[in-house]
Amino acid sequence: MHLASMGIRVGDVDFDVEGIRHHADQLVTTMRTNLSNSLESVGVDLLRGHGYFVDNHTITYELPDDKGGTITAKDIIICTGSVPAVPPGIQIDGKTVFSSDDALKMSWLPPWVAIIGSGYIGLEFADIYTALGSEVTFIEAVDKLMPAFDGDIARMANRLLIQPRHIDAHSGVFVTKVIPGIPNKVPVKLELTDAKTGEAVDTLEVDACLVATGRSPYTDGLNLDALNVGLAKGGAISVNDKMQVLAKDGSIVEGVWCIGDANARMMLAHAASAQGISAVENMTGNENVLNHLSVPAACFTHPEISFCGLTEEQARAEAEANGFSIAVSKTSYKANSKAQAENEADGMAKLIYRSDTGEILGVHIMGLHAADLIHEASNAIAANQTVADLKFNVHAHPTTSEVIDELIRNAKFTAPELAADDSSAHADAMAKKTFTH
Repeated sequence: MHLASMGIRVGDVDFDVEGIRHHADQLVTTMRTNLSNSLESVGVDLLRGHGYFVDNHTITYELPDDKGGTITAKDIIICTGSVPAVPPGIQIDGKTVFSSDDALKMSWLPPWVAIIGSGYIGLEFADIYTALGSEVTFIEAVDKLMPAFDGDIARMANRLLIQPRHIDAHSGVFVTKVIPGIPNKVPVKLELTDAKTGEAVDTLEVDACLVATGRSPYTDGLNLDALNVGLAKGGAISVNDKMQVLAKDGSIVEGVWCIGDANARMMLAHAASAQGISAVENMTGNENVLNHLSVPAACFTHPEISFCGLTEEQARAEAEANGFSIAVSKTSYKANSKAQAENEADGMAKLIYRSDTGEILGVHIMGLHAADLIHEASNAIAANQTVADLKFNVHAHPTTSEVIDELIRNAKFTAPELAADDSSAHADAMAKKTFTH
């Protein structure tokens, strides 16, 4: 349909599930090999085994065959990542009931998939399954889908990603029990309970169930008690703004740092990388604090979704609490020549900013190349740039970057002379807060 509207005709298109899985496996292998080679090329020693703390400068590592060793270091960074979070009552078998990790290894295509959770992971897999012909049912504990997304983006995502496809949803319910089935033979059974009353409300039978309820920090077996490490909700390692690990009494555990999913401040690979750079800067005497509001996030659906900073709802709450006002600038992809030429004009972008200073509080995009466009905004937040600082940026025509150009030019505020001082001070304060995307 899409190509036909552009005068292009193609024959029947087919796919091979095993070929898709093989491509994914090969991609992971290639990336892992390239990363290992990159580390070794700059002189990094790779020691393989399960490591745990002896003290804050000593690590022992072991392998199943009893080989291993002990190493010491002035500074140690914990970056053990995360594992899929599985709510109680759900039995994972890796075949009919599975996590996102298992889903990448699937050797069969379930005709009907229930997805528990409607965040990034759930949306991305729904995009894949429906593209391959499966039907999807979302199950969300909150009484609306995509609760962590900006409201405007969630409504557009519902219109573009949910309504036109073979997707239905149950919201405001918990999945209190999941019983695995047998592929193509015995269905998976799910029991749904009202999130407010706790009463059982429904039972579903589907071919498979993807548990996409987020991830949990992986810190098992590190012997953190030896360091008296403080743990936050969900088992996340407590850190300060410099990524230094904190003890249970809030004091710094000297020489120990933690980055990435293990501290749960922002569970994104590039956030972990940025935290790692910040930690190394701090341990070498160059003070650095990462502004997590400047870290972009992307959801790789069709079309893509990306954002950085606060949602409009979060920004309004912040404004009310701190006595300032906000404004919102919006634009549509329908005004973009490149999007129109590619017949991909469904989409929008919005900019949330302080109306008095022009400080950028958040940017949200849904549409063609959204994941690539967000970086102008995220880097502007990182550099404490205001709307006024961006108004004279030039964007090539015709490109989708002009979506950002329109967004900035539509923004209006009253006191640009105050932007540098006031926005910088507020940005510093906001950088120390943690917001959940």
